[in-house]
Amino acid sequence: MKYGFLDFLNLIGSLGLFLYGMKMMSESLQKVAGDKIRAILSSMTSNWFFGILTGFLVTALIQSSSATTVMVVSFVNAGLLSLVQSIGVIMGANIGTTVTAWLISLLGFKFSVIQMAIPLIGIGFPLLFSRKQSPKFWGEFLIGFSLLFIGLEFLKISVPRIDQNPEMFAFLSSYTNMGFLSILLFLGIGTLLTIAIQSSSAIMALTLVMCNQGWISFDMAAAMVLGENIGTTITANIAAIIGNVSAKRAARAHFFFNIIGVLWMLAIFYPFTNAIANILQYFTGSSPYNKPNDIPIALSIFHSSFNLINTLILVWFTPLLVKLVTWVTPAKKDDDEDFRLVHINIGLMTTAELSLVQAHKEVISYAKRTQRMFGFVRQLFAETNDKEFDTLYQRIEKYEGISDRVEVEIATYLNKVSTYELSDESSRKLQALFRIISEIESIADSNFSIARTLKRKREQKIWFNQEMRDNLNKMFDLLDEALNIMKGNLEVSQRNVSISLGPVYDVEDRIDEFTIFLKEDHIKNIESNKYKYQAGVIYSDLFNEAEKMGDYIINVSEAIAGIERAVKHKNHSTDK
Repeated sequence: MKYGFLDFLNLIGSLGLFLYGMKMMSESLQKVAGDKIRAILSSMTSNWFFGILTGFLVTALIQSSSATTVMVVSFVNAGLLSLVQSIGVIMGANIGTTVTAWLISLLGFKFSVIQMAIPLIGIGFPLLFSRKQSPKFWGEFLIGFSLLFIGLEFLKISVPRIDQNPEMFAFLSSYTNMGFLSILLFLGIGTLLTIAIQSSSAIMALTLVMCNQGWISFDMAAAMVLGENIGTTITANIAAIIGNVSAKRAARAHFFFNIIGVLWMLAIFYPFTNAIANILQYFTGSSPYNKPNDIPIALSIFHSSFNLINTLILVWFTPLLVKLVTWVTPAKKDDDEDFRLVHINIGLMTTAELSLVQAHKEVISYAKRTQRMFGFVRQLFAETNDKEFDTLYQRIEKYEGISDRVEVEIATYLNKVSTYELSDESSRKLQALFRIISEIESIADSNFSIARTLKRKREQKIWFNQEMRDNLNKMFDLLDEALNIMKGNLEVSQRNVSISLGPVYDVEDRIDEFTIFLKEDHIKNIESNKYKYQAGVIYSDLFNEAEKMGDYIINVSEAIAGIERAVKHKNHSTDK
């Protein structure tokens, strides 16, 4: 056998070059059009046709069905897409991913793209030094595109030739003559390779090269393609592990959609592949069963037609698919008091920009959790039962510990994102998110501080008259209003919509004015002995801490305004 270890390393290196080119091309396109892509996905309607079309176009553009499905799962997790909408986009992504096979078949095997690739690198390389972000990203795209086909060219050279390595061909032949069992075997190989490499595009390229070199026949290659369709669903399911039940269902829908498609295709596998061979022979005069050079085109036809027909069939069964994944993934009672990040984990997404999107969603969840904590504080203020009071206090204390850990986890994640090259807009967003999580953590600290003060009041058996209780409830109402505005601004800015600081400064003015009133009124009441001194100390501690919390809440919206161009209120400046 003439195929040694160095030849094997050349094969691995060629595949690595292909993968790196694919990754670089995909990431650069996401940087150029990332916001538009996210806007399109997040604004989807329930119209299944536009959902499929969107999934197709986005995947065809960024050349990664995994990136599309991971985005879809994250949008479902954030509530931006419904389960039904996500299924349409996933179906379209399956069709869009077939564009890769056509690019390789038409460009990679018809002529040597490497002759064009080097000049393209010559065009793209100077763009990397541009001061503007857009030309730099286009330069990365051109280099990634070139490296992809350079890798493919080396891959064709590195794959062992059958005439020089008959032993290897004999090894393969022993597994290709077992009838339908061989089909299942190569389907499994395609699945496992895709799971291992996490790129159906790379395995598709490898399959096409193996066919072109005569390693495997057209039907075995078609079986590997079916396996790649199953293997590519793993990425979305991994992304959904830390997601909510809706995200898990979206990922399961992707899995079942592809599994059902593979099952019906296996039932008609031989008639279907024979029909493609006959059509190709009718138009070209040669069959992929007889001429290995024709297999890449035949395989591209198989890949596209399978995914297109599967979509056209199963789109009518979307309600049943929804019922299936709902049954398989039942909703469980959420324990919101467990420390659990909802949208991010240790690993980053395909680009820093997408990672920032996930971080922003996590910050929104963080803000909602802190707002829920304030709801417990208000309950604590009104609670008269000792046992219920202690239970609420322990819950608030637990939330404080969770808040500290969430801030650290998000900050750690953002630090990792900061090591990547970011656009100017993304850099502003990164800095704003750092400030926002710090302010939200301060809100949680204020919540716990108020809870401790209320506990001290209870332990000292201090009584508040009705006027004091009414004043504090009014202050808490203002904080509730401010928290709702803060949460709304965080959600609006996620959709790249400018926020208005008018309502923010309006509620800030009312909190400040009411605090001034309470301080002046408190001094008068102390002087007139309207309530005991110890009660006055607790009372002033509460409204002063509430005023500090209001400042932290306002700071969050001001940090958001640092990302988007805020609409200025006529009586206030955004630089306040």
